[in-house]
Amino acid sequence: MSTSNTRYQLDGINHLALVCSDMKRTIDFYSGTLGMPLVKTIELPGGLGQHFFFDCGGGNTIAFFWLADSPDAAPGVAAPKGLPDEGELASAVGSMNHVAFAVPQEKFDEYYSQIKAEGLHVSRILNHDDSAIGASRHVHAGTFVRSFYFQDPDGVLLEFACWTKEFTDADVSHEPKTAADRRVAGQL
Repeated sequence: MSTSNTRYQLDGINHLALVCSDMKRTIDFYSGTLGMPLVKTIELPGGLGQHFFFDCGGGNTIAFFWLADSPDAAPGVAAPKGLPDEGELASAVGSMNHVAFAVPQEKFDEYYSQIKAEGLHVSRILNHDDSAIGASRHVHAGTFVRSFYFQDPDGVLLEFACWTKEFTDADVSHEPKTAADRRVAGQL
């Protein structure tokens, strides 16, 4: 990606903070299954919970809160119910839909096989393009990113993705939708 912020020098994502139901299971998944080193642990004051950070490469971290008073997960509200290739993409306004980890293009297919070998429910590979359905079975000149999706033990939707082309001005061509364009449940 060759574009840059003209107002602030942003060096990526310092951390993205999510909430888990079981910190031990989260460590097993992120450090064990995905190989992300646990780099910082915090015990929150007053028995509120914990906040743990995992290195996800490039100086970036993904963090998890374990909070004693967290409500249960709300699939379809706080995060999608399932995988995008199964038609599950919706989540509420203000929610976090998914986390996409950048992986090297040359390792993409190998990583897909490895994640499947872990026994996780994994989407098919999506070669995202500008076609009417947004993806194709095969990589072609119009493919801009390859990805596949899976979920962590709490249902957080995760993606391994690799860019396949440089963007140009032509890649920014859609009129942005507004709140008035939304189809809100219960309204016609």
